[in-house]
Amino acid sequence: MNNYYFDHAATTPMRPEVASAMLAVMMEGPGNASSMHRYGRAARQHLNRARDMVAKLLGAKPSELIFTSGGTESDNLAIIGAARAMRARGKNHIITSAAEHHAVLHTCRALEQEGFQLTELPVDEYGQLSVAVVCEALTEQTGLVSVMYANNETGTLQPIADIGRAVQARGALFHVDAVQALGAVPINLTQLPVDLMSFSAHKINGPQGVGALYASAGAGLSAVQHGGSQERKRRAGTENVAGIVGFAAALEAAAQTMQERKLLADKLRLQWIARMQAATDGQVAVNGHPTDHLSHIVNISFLGIDTETMLMNLDMAGIAASGGSACTSGSLERSHVLTAMGLPHERLMTAIRFSFGIGNTGEELDEAGQIVETIVRRIRR
Repeated sequence: MNNYYFDHAATTPMRPEVASAMLAVMMEGPGNASSMHRYGRAARQHLNRARDMVAKLLGAKPSELIFTSGGTESDNLAIIGAARAMRARGKNHIITSAAEHHAVLHTCRALEQEGFQLTELPVDEYGQLSVAVVCEALTEQTGLVSVMYANNETGTLQPIADIGRAVQARGALFHVDAVQALGAVPINLTQLPVDLMSFSAHKINGPQGVGALYASAGAGLSAVQHGGSQERKRRAGTENVAGIVGFAAALEAAAQTMQERKLLADKLRLQWIARMQAATDGQVAVNGHPTDHLSHIVNISFLGIDTETMLMNLDMAGIAASGGSACTSGSLERSHVLTAMGLPHERLMTAIRFSFGIGNTGEELDEAGQIVETIVRRIRR
């Protein structure tokens, strides 16, 4: 049986050159970047080169990057650290959207239990947040606004430049979760009105367990993790040097191949939608924004077929897909993103996310499409 990996939004296969770069560091011997001896100095050199590379590719200063264990930690550090810093200035209000990743939503709700005021803004039927709605929610007490760049379940893009300008004009900090957008859309932090931005390596064919947070020089950020003086005293803990080197190598490769990958992903996405429409006699609905979306993610409701039933059959046939965020896999809870979009119950209960990337081809999608057609016919009988 052939296997088809259509879940790149959950995690991506590591590029061989990334694994090679990491292995070279790991084979050098012990290296703690905080140590003063030659082993430590060698580790520090690897760390500095990787930091410089990531900063250059993102349009940031090396001093504005904080390496973390991944997207969730980056979101937590940004939101908790910025919110507490802004509270010291008398600003106790946080704004986010109802369609954010749980790493953002749950963090904001935890802060609400600490006494912060939280506003969760609605999105439209495509999952997009209105700039006007954000502006209406802003007050003199607003210290932080957190909005994701691209949704991990539907691929919908948010107007972060317009939102950021509005937020900064009111004296608040703007945080963007760019975990799903990194490597898929151009990001130049010298041009974006963003104070904090979160990233993760394993979404761009890099290693799991490493990420980064951009914190602009003017953004106040209280440390959340205490211990040593690593990352300019903003994130204590021995740095994952090999992982950070792998992150830099993956980001460099992603930047160099972005245009060609986008062209292929656009083609695959349209091909898959057409194939699913044919396989189901048109009994599907595409969820998300029709034009403002990532190229590699498509969320499709197979009308009349429950999500769990479809996923189980896909898995048994060798097709890897998802019912939503990988962070909620195994849960019977329906997608909070699609719920926030106000989709009809049938679309909510039948949604599947497919996401494409390195290794996927048009021929592969044709083969998988025939399998899906067989599954649909069997279930509907």
